[in-house]
Amino acid sequence: MSFLDSLLGQVGGNLDIAGIATRFGIDPATAQQAIAALASAHGQPGDTVETAAAQTGLDSGMLYQIASHLGGEGALAQLNQLIQAHPEAQSMVNAFGRQGGGAASAMLGMAKGLFGQN
Repeated sequence: MSFLDSLLGQVGGNLDIAGIATRFGIDPATAQQAIAALASAHGQPGDTVETAAAQTGLDSGMLYQIASHLGGEGALAQLNQLIQAHPEAQSMVNAFGRQGGGAASAMLGMAKGLFGQN
């Protein structure tokens, strides 16, 4: 289980990266990038989805669907608060949003180590 999966579990339900990837026909790295970007963008001025799309280059239509699937603005606010509560996670999410899916495994692996998950 990735650190992001763990945070999603705290937001509600049995959400998981692989399930989101399957549901939207994208690879898990893209799903991770989308969720990280949405969570990070939620705390920024402007429209959350449009901000996430601009930061990542991901399709805003897909990001709207993922945001809705996660539970909308309320769930994104909770996820953003959880990430903000863990400065190490925030820096990784920020880097992940900039670097895209290629860096997903390495960063999520580091997050597991930081929070004692194996």
